[in-house]
Amino acid sequence: MADTPYLIALAFLEQNGSRALPLAGRSLPAATAGDGDPSEDPGEAGRDLALELLLRVWQRSDQGALGRAAGDTSLLLVVMPMEAMNAQLPRLKAAWIAGGDTAAVLQELRALVSQAWTVTIAKYEPVSFRPYPSA
Repeated sequence: MADTPYLIALAFLEQNGSRALPLAGRSLPAATAGDGDPSEDPGEAGRDLALELLLRVWQRSDQGALGRAAGDTSLLLVVMPMEAMNAQLPRLKAAWIAGGDTAAVLQELRALVSQAWTVTIAKYEPVSFRPYPSA
């Protein structure tokens, strides 16, 4: 069970002078988790998860203006083992919210995952997933 891969969407954002890092995730069958090839599109599971997270983020806008806290890497989709998700992700999240260095947290996060994408959209284009560079 510890090797079960998880697909996780994360949003690095700022609101009312505070940082937040909401996330959404779901387990993936090992057979669909991919081989770590970053160019492999996460498919409908990735689109659904990004939409779920973005709807939750949009609902937060009732509490004040939202801002991307990490530029183009503010919305990420990653695949990581359950063990890293349970042991390392909460620590990284807490460190970043408490004022940790964004670049360092992103680098540490990237070292934990087997696949990572930034989520982007351009006018008149569908949502796209671009491989996030290795650490």
